[in-house]
Amino acid sequence: MFKLLTSRLVPRVLLFRKEVVLLWQAFMSPHTPFYLKAATAFVAFYLVSPIDIISDFIPILGWVDDLILVPLMVSWIVARLPVYAPAKAGRGETISGRARRL
Repeated sequence: MFKLLTSRLVPRVLLFRKEVVLLWQAFMSPHTPFYLKAATAFVAFYLVSPIDIISDFIPILGWVDDLILVPLMVSWIVARLPVYAPAKAGRGETISGRARRL
């Protein structure tokens, strides 16, 4: 049971870390569409806001909805990033939105 859980959880956590970095780069890029930047700001606000679907004052259930909904929202936003968007003007770097399209 533990091995099955870790074999599925560890790759997902590593992918989530990459998606968060990718999302930050896309948020700072002027070429990312506004609706994706607004969605990113909403995810950050939802994470720190006391207003949740299940309140954080309920001991365990309040955290479980954050642990489930935030990665789902991040994955949804990353999947909608342009395939290649310039990271910063003039530096030649690109942001690849293909993380969830493989």
